[in-house]
Amino acid sequence: MAARFDLARQVADAVLFEGYVLYPYRASAAKNKLRWQFGVLVPPAWGADSAEHSFQRTEVLMEPRSGAELSVELRFLHAQRRTVQRSLDDGRFETVTALELPDRVLVPWDEGTEERVTLVAAVTELAGDGLTVPFSVPAREETEPVHDADGHLVGRLVRRSEELNGLVRVTASDIDGPYATMRLAATVENTSTWSPEGAADRDAALPRSLVAAHLLLGLGAGSFLSMTDPPEWAKGAVAACHNEHAWPVLAGEPGRADVVLSSPIILEDHPAIAPESPGALYDSLEIDEILALRTAALTDQEKREARGTDPRAAEVIDLAESMPPEVLERLHGAVRALREVTGPGPTPPPDLVPDVPGAQPGTPWWDPESDRSVDPVRDRITVEGRSVGAGSRVLLKPGKRRTDAQDLFLHGRSAHVEAVLHDVDGGVHLAVTVEGDPGVDIRRAQGRFLYFQPDEVAPLEDT
Repeated sequence: MAARFDLARQVADAVLFEGYVLYPYRASAAKNKLRWQFGVLVPPAWGADSAEHSFQRTEVLMEPRSGAELSVELRFLHAQRRTVQRSLDDGRFETVTALELPDRVLVPWDEGTEERVTLVAAVTELAGDGLTVPFSVPAREETEPVHDADGHLVGRLVRRSEELNGLVRVTASDIDGPYATMRLAATVENTSTWSPEGAADRDAALPRSLVAAHLLLGLGAGSFLSMTDPPEWAKGAVAACHNEHAWPVLAGEPGRADVVLSSPIILEDHPAIAPESPGALYDSLEIDEILALRTAALTDQEKREARGTDPRAAEVIDLAESMPPEVLERLHGAVRALREVTGPGPTPPPDLVPDVPGAQPGTPWWDPESDRSVDPVRDRITVEGRSVGAGSRVLLKPGKRRTDAQDLFLHGRSAHVEAVLHDVDGGVHLAVTVEGDPGVDIRRAQGRFLYFQPDEVAPLEDT
């Protein structure tokens, strides 16, 4: 299982350091003032009065074989506060806001140290109340001397971290039906007894929080079911699973189903790091090419500040400066799949053929004469036996296989059709605006619409 977890950790590491430090990688940058937005499990006393939570719960379906063991690995960052001190002539140190060195500028900063909690148990041990494993990370303080280029002591870094307390609870229960399937529930809780005093803000809670918390779950014998694309017989049981502040997906080697990554951000099954990526950029999944170019264009002073902000920021600066042209060129784009075109494309169903006045059967789509008869505002198509065009009201029901979470959030919302568009491959797309959207006038003026295919909408009565 260790080898299988190692492969899954390539993506889990990206989750762990998601948004750790943002371009331009300096502590003084405004967007680095409010950090760590994903998977932050705060102390219960703080979570009661904030939008963040003290726990996350994962439920997945699994088909364990006889004698199977479950491996669980909780991973998170522990925030430690770093202060900067300058050396005085009498051997003492004083705290300063910055310590200037030729190659970097050291400033106060919150670093993140990786913590792990692991457990292995037979699946049979997880029945009933299951298994609860409490854990504690002690408070600590350490110092690191800082020397100049000549080896003289010029200051030190003082790192302090607070005590962390939490627990991992794992249970398993059979689900009704003819299949030997079980529902696995894994809960992670922050059990810190710390309470904010006075006007304590989020910065006071972070050192006592589990940051970017996520789980790796592995079956020694057996398999998990996909929670995003389950078999037909399991869809009801999958829908009954209750996941809070976590998103479980199959992880590791494609084709296997014995490892699950439960992440605080939305992923697809078997997520993978792009092979073209030259290294971690820690910037909320921004485009590598743009970040590399922008980082290389920073001034020398900006690079000094970035190098002094965090060792990982220094790695990004060094990566951008040392990246050879052939590696940078690989970031410009990649084709993930190709298909051979050997004949005419598929004929669209009759009810999706555009009602274009004057169009002749067999006329090539990319034909100037045909183009003159196309008008996105006047064109109409037939959906479920009803004519739909600009001004029509429709109910949105986006397809799960060809959309993203942003569109899925609109499932069941009503919308106005703004235009009927036809592409050069014969596809039909409806440009819509969502009813109740306060920015609809701006979207309409700028032509910024949402787009759905005809089988992703249902006609409503026209206004």
